Amino acid sequence: MAVLLLVLLIAACVFFVGFGLWVICSNFLTVEIPATIGQPLKLRILHSLFQLSIELGMVFEKLRICSMPQFARFLHDLRPLKKDPAVAVKNLRYGTIPVRLFQPKASSRALRPGVVFFHGGAGILGSLNTHHVICCCLSKESDSVVLSVGYRMAPQHRFPAMVRDSLAATIHFLRSLDKYGVDPATVVVCGDSVGGGVAMAVSQILLDRTDLPKIRAQILIYPVLQCMDFQLPSYQQNKNAPMLTESFAFRCLFYYLGINPSWKSAIRRGAHLPAELWEKYGKWMGSENIPERFKKRGYCQELRAPLNEGAYLETNLTLDLMNSPLIAEDEVMSRLPEACIVSCEYDFLRDNSLLCKKRLEDLGVPVTWHHMEDGFHGVLTTLHMGCAHFPCATRILNVTVQFLKGL
Repeated sequence: MAVLLLVLLIAACVFFVGFGLWVICSNFLTVEIPATIGQPLKLRILHSLFQLSIELGMVFEKLRICSMPQFARFLHDLRPLKKDPAVAVKNLRYGTIPVRLFQPKASSRALRPGVVFFHGGAGILGSLNTHHVICCCLSKESDSVVLSVGYRMAPQHRFPAMVRDSLAATIHFLRSLDKYGVDPATVVVCGDSVGGGVAMAVSQILLDRTDLPKIRAQILIYPVLQCMDFQLPSYQQNKNAPMLTESFAFRCLFYYLGINPSWKSAIRRGAHLPAELWEKYGKWMGSENIPERFKKRGYCQELRAPLNEGAYLETNLTLDLMNSPLIAEDEVMSRLPEACIVSCEYDFLRDNSLLCKKRLEDLGVPVTWHHMEDGFHGVLTTLHMGCAHFPCATRILNVTVQFLKGL
């Protein structure tokens, strides 16, 4: 019996080592690293290790041990937390929602700005821990009180749990500003990736709340602002870009919204929405709204496929404003607070930021825009990550801090 167990253990080890090497090598060789990104070898390794955590998670999911997101989150949270002697950190709960409060330890006679931060991760990854360093640095460098929200995630908690938890935590924070020494006139919502989309969705929902302090500004770092159109230029140009490929983006979408993966092709070709909706939203979402300089790198406009009624019935959650806040009516968008938008050139979702910038500016909403020519999706999470750090992450933090100080 002992010999059999030993043989099984050895076989399992051989399998996982071989599988790991195959995943790392295949991703190392196939990921498209642009020549303008510094330290390409480091990025290949980082991307390959990230994909390994995802593919190992898929093995565990197929074995029914745990879901892929659960396994990946477990690995990503193994990174030890760094303490900053200048920042006080408290783990709290707003009802059932875990939050983490970051406050500068230095005394201040004046009230400080408040930042409600929503972490990225496509609604399936990320945590208070993965974005701990970002929030700590943001609090320290901008002299702000930062609240990081640990919302529930898929697949255990699908749409709309993420936005509902984030909204509830934001309202709780807005009602507790005196307790934290926050200036009610300077409360900002901020997020990276899907957290940026949550920030805009929360801003929209709170527009008519007269019983709460108004949101002063929104900081959107390579945000997910719509999940209906996958034919934009950046979706073609960066479909094999590091950290967020087209394949992984669809996987995340299906986990979070509970959409059957068999509809991937229909969504990709635009067959999931009727012509009248494409016409309605085309004035805001059409590729003609993207500046020409962003179309020079391998973009060819595609025709949309005819409507697939089944796809429309099963995927129309993509039109919900909590998933696609960018398609809100002009009456809503025009009343949003000023925005700081950070886009990255080699990001699958780059054009979400470009469309948002144009739409807000056309409606008279002040926009501060920073474009990272050497940036890729998720780069901010490499902040202070030792040898895995990319200088672009520091630049994103710096422009964010500069914006906060200018409010």
